Amino acid sequence: MELVIINAAKYMILFAGIFFTALTVFGTIKGDHYKGMAVFHVQMLMIAVIQICALAVVTVRLQSVEVTVFYVGQIAFILVYRILFRTVYKQSNRNLLAIMLFCISIGMISMTRLNFDKACKQFVIVCVFSVLSLAVPVLTRKLTHVKVLAGTLGVLGLISLIAVPLIGSTEYGANLSIALGTFSFQPSEFVKITFVLLIAVLLRKRDDFRRVCFATCIAAVHVLVLVVSTDLGGALIFFLTYLCMLQIATGKPVYLILGLAVGCAAGFLAYRMFSHVRVRVAAWRNPWSAIDTSGYQIAQSLFAIGSGGWFGTGLYEGSANTIPVVIKDYIFSAVAEEFGGIFAICLMVNFFCCFCQFLLIASKFTVRYFRLIGTGLSAIYGIQTCLSIGGVIKFIPATGVTLPLISYGGSSVCSTLLMFGLMQGLYLIHHNEEERHRLEQTKQYMIPQTFPQAANGTAPVQGSQGNGPASVRNSQGYGSMPPQNAQGSRPPQSTGWNPEYQNWQYRESVKEKDDQSNTGGI
Repeated sequence: MELVIINAAKYMILFAGIFFTALTVFGTIKGDHYKGMAVFHVQMLMIAVIQICALAVVTVRLQSVEVTVFYVGQIAFILVYRILFRTVYKQSNRNLLAIMLFCISIGMISMTRLNFDKACKQFVIVCVFSVLSLAVPVLTRKLTHVKVLAGTLGVLGLISLIAVPLIGSTEYGANLSIALGTFSFQPSEFVKITFVLLIAVLLRKRDDFRRVCFATCIAAVHVLVLVVSTDLGGALIFFLTYLCMLQIATGKPVYLILGLAVGCAAGFLAYRMFSHVRVRVAAWRNPWSAIDTSGYQIAQSLFAIGSGGWFGTGLYEGSANTIPVVIKDYIFSAVAEEFGGIFAICLMVNFFCCFCQFLLIASKFTVRYFRLIGTGLSAIYGIQTCLSIGGVIKFIPATGVTLPLISYGGSSVCSTLLMFGLMQGLYLIHHNEEERHRLEQTKQYMIPQTFPQAANGTAPVQGSQGNGPASVRNSQGYGSMPPQNAQGSRPPQSTGWNPEYQNWQYRESVKEKDDQSNTGGI
């Protein structure tokens, strides 16, 4: 009976993942033209199906009350947060919200299976920061008027990044985090956001050579500090993000080409200077030759992905725990093994759709400041995802970059939630601008205007049909067509109220009456 439930849950999770991905692709293609709620409700239903199936497997497999209650708490969190967010922000991007909750759900299920204690810690962080991040979309609107605040945050972020090599703690050969008692955090995760805000402030109005040189120096300081901390994956993310923002700000391909050339040269120097980089490159090129040492991690990752096949081994039936640091750097391998290769592809499609949604939001802004912020956040999200998955599947050398909302790491999940909140805020800003513009257009053509009385004490009145442009009363008091112009033609009729047409009509009627009074009515 236990085996039947595990297999049934495996295929139900796979079906729900495929169906959720199809709806995500549909919502991404439709974009802002899609206004219905049915797709979003079905997406949330698919997330609930995945969580309930995982709960059923845990109940029969582990028979642990503690783990069962924890899974029930995850289901309650997804439901409550979805209701709370949609209540506060009715016009939010539903597709982004669904993708975020889907990734959180998959990440918590995988972490619970791999390390229950760390999963509990991650879940508390997610719950607390999710509630706090509800204020982020509202605060995003303040960036319109408080650009100085964005620059201040950027400077503070740079200072905290510089502090890491001085007082930070080393983990897996890299100096990444700062410990404050029992609590530690990784500043580079939050500096990703402040870095984007700082570069957006610097390039929001000027893109001349001097300003580009100054912004490049600021970006170079960020990258060099990360290189000194041996966080080369983070340095690569910052470098490529700056190139994307610089290209959007200036529109000059020469900067992009020159930047890529400098990046290639820097990569070669890093290979020559850092021994752990050479070890990772060697393990990437041929992990089987060093399977007992440097190639063990990537070899076990490939074994896990291969053993899962297309449909997966089933939850709690894999051997992903044999991969070193699987809960942080190689959690995608655990997902591919137990959920299946098809589900892993669906997860990648959801990441790609989220990246497309970010770019779509950024591209709609005509204001360079907001466009730069949206582009920078999109670049960070896309580059980080590619580096993480690419290293796991041996497409590129491993960089130690976490997978957004899936991997373990409090700083990583908090910065990603902050990123989603900022993108939702940008989406709401653009949506409010569109609504305001649409309202102004409606008022222009649908609201009649009040005009002063004419010389004889009468004012222009609405035509006989009541829904066309206002017409003036003729000498008999009836509504009449507007007089001909100098060319003998009449202005075109409008289907709604047109202030310019009304003003012209009123001026012509007053002029006609004055001419009649001056000529004795002839």
